[in-house]
Amino acid sequence: MNIRKHVLCAVTALALTGLNAKAQKVEFTEYDLPNGLHVILHDDHHAPVVAVSVMYHVGSKNEVAGRTGFAHFFEHLLFEGSDNIKRGQFFKLVSANGGQNNANTTQDRTFYYEVFPSNDLETGLWLESERMMHPVINEIGVKTQNEVVKEEKRQSFDNRPYGNFINVIGEDLFTKHPYHNGVIGSMKDLDSAKLDEFKSFFKQFYAPNNAVLTIAGDIDVAKTKGLIASYFGPIPRGADVVYKKTEEAPITKQIVDTAYDANIQIPAIFSVYRVPGRDTRDSKVMGLISTLLTGGGSSRMNKKMVDEKKDALQVFAFNYSLEDYGMYIIGALPSGGAQPSALLDDMNGEIAKLQTELISPEDYQKLQNQFEDGFVSQNTRMLGIAENLANGYTFHHKNTNEINEELKEVQSITREEIRDAARKYLSSNQRLVLYYLPKAKAQ
Repeated sequence: MNIRKHVLCAVTALALTGLNAKAQKVEFTEYDLPNGLHVILHDDHHAPVVAVSVMYHVGSKNEVAGRTGFAHFFEHLLFEGSDNIKRGQFFKLVSANGGQNNANTTQDRTFYYEVFPSNDLETGLWLESERMMHPVINEIGVKTQNEVVKEEKRQSFDNRPYGNFINVIGEDLFTKHPYHNGVIGSMKDLDSAKLDEFKSFFKQFYAPNNAVLTIAGDIDVAKTKGLIASYFGPIPRGADVVYKKTEEAPITKQIVDTAYDANIQIPAIFSVYRVPGRDTRDSKVMGLISTLLTGGGSSRMNKKMVDEKKDALQVFAFNYSLEDYGMYIIGALPSGGAQPSALLDDMNGEIAKLQTELISPEDYQKLQNQFEDGFVSQNTRMLGIAENLANGYTFHHKNTNEINEELKEVQSITREEIRDAARKYLSSNQRLVLYYLPKAKAQ
């Protein structure tokens, strides 16, 4: 059971181009269409594949009270069809052309993609332009996808072991910010929404000027620009999307909560902190701390809690990094008769070491090597490159070159910064302690 897997939205590992020994610079071309669509192109001829993706800067944080779940709902709804694609044919068209496709939604964005043989680039462009220009949004599609979303909620959250813990954390960690609501939203809100509200949501957020089109793979850049102009140029610009971050007051007193899950037999203990958003240097520092604590069998919490004390079956630490804030989550599952409170003491001890002692030069170098290995691996897939390019533009102040700067920035993080970040963000008086416990199933 991999708890982290249940939280983070992962894409299928497609279109491997071969691992490089070290990170290579990702070359790209970018420009704007007159309608505001930002276009990023990366040509790579190692394999005859191409990834076509569109990232819309809309997620659950853009929803209004009483109408939660809209962004995730549209992840599904925009596969229903368009004026030129019959209902239910989207996936069939992709499969018939030898491709794979999917979509995912977070609190901050919605990401659609196709991976095709490179000679089917135009098919991908056509499909995404149809989705953006004139999708069919009607009562039949809304009703159908409403049932799909409800089933996903049952399978991925309500009936999955530990499936709702991230929603509980969001509810406790945020009182004003819409991260409080989670991505899946309320089924009651979706049931009560009118068709005009769905159409209005689409018009507001799924316009070219709120999107990034990224194409990575075996392409001819000049020819691709012509195709993009043909397929996306006629789509009208929408009204500017104005978003204002909701500020949360600092947490100054430890929050303790208990949640129950009928799908589990082993309890879990979580220690969670609100940290800066993903475009900050401190967010990257917190990522290194995660690796130090639980990144592999020789990590600190694994060695102490799983191997030596044997009071934990599994430990985990990760920075759930979002645009406005991050949720820094540390947790463990007890082994045998160990109590969750004892595991919390173990976690506190490891945090205290981080706050008072500089990590060794050897541990520091190991952290850097682990980060670079993961970074290189992610950027050997055309789909991974496409998403990282779009992320840079969308979440790093329109800095698409973040894909080439991130590794250098992480390499410049010092041991002192790691200690100072632990002191600044991992204090017990500014955290949530969540006991996630088994609950007897109703008979």
